[in-house]
Amino acid sequence: MTESSEWLIYRGAGEPHDGIERLPDPPPWRDFTSRDAAGSGDGSEDRRLGAHRHLAELHRPGAEELEMINAALYLRRPLLVTGSPGAGKSTLAHSVAYELGLGNVLRWSIVSRSALQDGLYHYDAIARLQDVQIAAQGGFGSAAGSPGAVEGIGSYIRLGPLGTALLPSDTPRVLLIDELDKSDIDLPNDLLNVLEEGEFAIPELERIADRLPDGEAEVLTADGVKVRVRDGRVRCRAFPFVVLTSNGERDFPAPLMRRCIHLELGRPDHNRLATFVRAHLGDEAARAGDDLITRFLERSRSELLAADQLLNAIYLTDAAAPPSRDRLADLLIQRLDRPR
Repeated sequence: MTESSEWLIYRGAGEPHDGIERLPDPPPWRDFTSRDAAGSGDGSEDRRLGAHRHLAELHRPGAEELEMINAALYLRRPLLVTGSPGAGKSTLAHSVAYELGLGNVLRWSIVSRSALQDGLYHYDAIARLQDVQIAAQGGFGSAAGSPGAVEGIGSYIRLGPLGTALLPSDTPRVLLIDELDKSDIDLPNDLLNVLEEGEFAIPELERIADRLPDGEAEVLTADGVKVRVRDGRVRCRAFPFVVLTSNGERDFPAPLMRRCIHLELGRPDHNRLATFVRAHLGDEAARAGDDLITRFLERSRSELLAADQLLNAIYLTDAAAPPSRDRLADLLIQRLDRPR
């Protein structure tokens, strides 16, 4: 094997070997081992904010960014954050949750098929029907405590990220509705009433509330915790800190815009990118990759690039130390708006 290929793990030689044992630790933002066994943390803070975030503690968001975030907190309004890919839109939600001690961020990743119901709750009617049939075959019928019994209906309901964020609590949860511009045309309008009123109904529970003990049913949250819902309605006490992100690929209806605080993240400068790298990879990697940061900024003036690409390039060229460092960096940082 030549010197230039010593860093390769997969060699394409068609013969088994033990090269996987030489694979270094993953980059901090792709390290999933930090999920603790008890399930109280999901490792998202380190992946989003950076394992070395204490080294970047001197960096502060810009004045406008701080003002808009605090305006959303004071006014109990959703914060709509727009900007190019990798500008730090999603990280903002994790930063607020971490600094204010608001727990794990609830994340609702939007796709073209996403509907309001997905964010609120899911009722597994098929599973309940199956349990009722099994109970009937076993001679239990609909007796209390039997599978599918009325008082156990909550076992078939799981709240979504938005539904969990609206549970009554003394302090707000942080909800990230990521890439809203990927949704179909109806979802932004469908969100209006829930975000305005801070409550929603679960009809499956409302219909039988008078037959439930104290009108309550125990359901599962998006966090995997069991909570009690009374009279089939979820009503928040502290309105959640809601961050809606968009890559600016579409316009949103005026009714949604007037209910949100709008923050547009501009193109990051050298200091912000260096801080971003330092938080994830440490001070030494930031110094070693300073030339890549400069090249990234120069290219980003005319090309659509994402800061994640810069992190990948600095990590790989440092961890693997390939001889063709510049060429590999260029391969990893390819323009996102190039013609297909």
